[in-house]
Amino acid sequence: MKYMLISRSRTDLTPEQFETLGRLAQGFYDNIPEGVTLHGDWAANDRSRTFALLEAEDEALIEAIQAPFRDYVDMECVPVTAVTGWGKR
Repeated sequence: MKYMLISRSRTDLTPEQFETLGRLAQGFYDNIPEGVTLHGDWAANDRSRTFALLEAEDEALIEAIQAPFRDYVDMECVPVTAVTGWGKR
């Protein structure tokens, strides 16, 4: 199953908390958990939020990925399916 993870950093973070968030993010990218595939990662042009397309058979893995970030980031996880067939005749 694929998931779009939409993350928005909290606006009230202290510089120390923002630094911690950066270390958490780097730790994730350096050690993506087994069973999870990162298909891509994007930021809004205004840097207000990020979008990550993840794939995992077990939704619990996606929940576990989010846990360390919950104090610093508001997240929304949306199960997604590729759109196919539109425009074909």
